[in-house]
Amino acid sequence: MSRWKTTISCLLIIALCFSFCMTAYAVTAGDKRVVIAADITQAEKEQIYKDFGVKQGEVVELTVTNADERAYLHGLVDESKIGSVALSCAFIEIMEPGTGLTVLTNNINYCTPQMYKNALTTAGIQDARVMVSAPHVVSGTAALTGVYKAYESVSGNALPELAKQVGAEELIVTGQLAEYVGSDEATGLINELKTILDQTVNMTDAQVLEQIDILAKQYNVALTEGQRQQLLKLCRSMERLDARELRKKLVDLSETVEKAGEIKNTLDVATEKAGEFVQDAKEFAGKVTKLVNNVAGFFKNLLGE
Repeated sequence: MSRWKTTISCLLIIALCFSFCMTAYAVTAGDKRVVIAADITQAEKEQIYKDFGVKQGEVVELTVTNADERAYLHGLVDESKIGSVALSCAFIEIMEPGTGLTVLTNNINYCTPQMYKNALTTAGIQDARVMVSAPHVVSGTAALTGVYKAYESVSGNALPELAKQVGAEELIVTGQLAEYVGSDEATGLINELKTILDQTVNMTDAQVLEQIDILAKQYNVALTEGQRQQLLKLCRSMERLDARELRKKLVDLSETVEKAGEIKNTLDVATEKAGEFVQDAKEFAGKVTKLVNNVAGFFKNLLGE
């Protein structure tokens, strides 16, 4: 009997611990984190907080160093883009499930918001509002590490290491390709490549390169041999992730962008209609004023000054 009591007690303790852990690491909409680069000045830090629209002390603050950045970027990008100091800062806010991922940037001249979105989605980040800023214009490649750090802190869950590495590789390859063929073309081509990973995994390198050429032709892009090989390497890296999950995230991302477009169109139409209403109201008011003036003039003439 005592053995059963001991067993039940142990199970209850385990259940309570599990429940506590689940509660402690629950992701809650509205949770925020700020990641400040280690090498910016206090004045620059104050400006970064203004860029993010939050006050110091109201949000948990983390620090990202150049060593942190190099952990994912070393070997993927030219040394000049990594540098020897950390300057890119990041902000993240968890949103309601199904909201999607939004990214805003400031003083970033290499990575576009769409590039960040795709890389963060690959790494497993979704339903969040992300902002990236720096004291002055930088490439922004290193900011990805800060966003990873912020998300892991706010969610209490570590992102898969492989997914983070592939996300970083995707960001760099997209950026390098975008310099030659354009941002939209580069992101579009790589997203198309994601949709056929379940097929490329069973192809030879030569066959995958054929598929890359087909996609490049669809986007009216001429690739160099080096770029073809770079995309092949990225494809092989992405194949190590869950192809179905990647495709699902890509569809979710596309639907979010589409919804955002629909909302914008609705707002544009509403604004246009409101403008038409205001114009009509102005014209009507003008007509009323003219009528009143005419009536006043009539009685003035009739009765004298």
